[in-house]
Amino acid sequence: MTEAALAPATPHTPSVIRMLLDKLGIAYEEVLDHHGLNPARKVQAVLLDDAVGSLMVLFPQSQLLDLNRLTELTGRRLTAVSTERLVKMLGKHNLSLLPGLPALTSSPCLYDESLLREPKVLVNSGEPEVLLEISSEAFKSMLSKASAANFGEPLSSIRPNLDRPDDDREEITQAVQAFTARRIQQRLEATIEIPPLAETAQKIIKLRVDPNATIDDITGVVETDPALAAQVVSWAASPYYASPGKIRSVEDAIVRVLGFDLVINLALGLALGKTLSLPKDRPQHSTPYWQQSIYTAAVIEGLTRAMPRAQRPEAGLTYLAGLLHNFGYLLLAHVFPPHFSLICRHLEVNPHLCHSYIEQHLLGISREQIGSWLMRFWDMPEELATALRFQHDPNYDGAFAEYPNLVCLSVRLLRSHGIGSGPDEDIPDALLERLGLSREKANDVVSKVLEAEVLLRELASQFSQS
Repeated sequence: MTEAALAPATPHTPSVIRMLLDKLGIAYEEVLDHHGLNPARKVQAVLLDDAVGSLMVLFPQSQLLDLNRLTELTGRRLTAVSTERLVKMLGKHNLSLLPGLPALTSSPCLYDESLLREPKVLVNSGEPEVLLEISSEAFKSMLSKASAANFGEPLSSIRPNLDRPDDDREEITQAVQAFTARRIQQRLEATIEIPPLAETAQKIIKLRVDPNATIDDITGVVETDPALAAQVVSWAASPYYASPGKIRSVEDAIVRVLGFDLVINLALGLALGKTLSLPKDRPQHSTPYWQQSIYTAAVIEGLTRAMPRAQRPEAGLTYLAGLLHNFGYLLLAHVFPPHFSLICRHLEVNPHLCHSYIEQHLLGISREQIGSWLMRFWDMPEELATALRFQHDPNYDGAFAEYPNLVCLSVRLLRSHGIGSGPDEDIPDALLERLGLSREKANDVVSKVLEAEVLLRELASQFSQS
């Protein structure tokens, strides 16, 4: 076997796939999937459809599938099939993932010609972590009834701005100008404007930086916003916090259960969330916005406590960074409404990619850039802007590094448990070392959070309802 042979106890190719390949006379080797494999060799399969019918599309994981280009090529507006339909189809064959084998479905197939440039390709077996290594000639024989074309965008030509914050202002301006030109061309009448910071949020921010602020001060601010007051009391009464006795007031919730810092950050997160409403459209397979935010905040809270005491950043601020880490997603939906649905559709058909590539390709900026910019625009703490901006850079070691490092670690830990979207990514040893955490301790934290998954979902639903 080549590259990475399977250990005896590891999962193997499902029987239906073995029988299919035997019937077709296709020789293959089983290979364990890992991050070191060349993405140009890995076949990404997606099933799309429209009113005409289904179409299987195959392309290398070194590319982004551009739906606009596909529309120009086929004359069809194709989108990913519904999750329910795909699960039902795969369930008939006892498969977990869609293999890139046209013979498995009755759908026509379109493949990117670049797939055949590699001597051997790696095809999903239908079982997580197990790939099938097949020679290019044998793979081509399975594509005899398929159509070839060039429709993928090489990732090498897309350069998400992960580590050049000095360019953010210029790139955001260019993106908005380009969007505005398209909008005028399409005669859209909506205006682009950043919403002002809610009055309640402004008051809470002032309290956050006031060293003399008291429980009476935060109680007074929360009580002026009936929805926020009800939320705080509801949170304190949640089984997640296992509060003793009945919670009767905001002050009760703060003093007996939640504490000053947590209420400050929960209230601020909720106030900011109300400033930008949740988009009606979202990608299939994605974890609901507030659910992912609450999970991330909870994991960060545990990781912060697990750090050596001398290294710990401000716990309340790390929790807030988790709560707001994906805030740029809401802002993209607000600023670029006609294109947000297009982003969602591209996220659905490019599950092998981080959203940064898709947003850079379609808009010229990412949610991290625009989210961080908005935090500064609203005069939020610099630690928070840094956390949002560098959260996908595991190597970031600049000012306030512990904040984006904690978000990065939390997001990757949760992704390894199927929470969030995008590919499962490695957690470098250096990232853990900078935070003073062992891999075992980090995994222990996320496991404890997931033990309370039902209660966390209930808390997240309260945010959504607000």
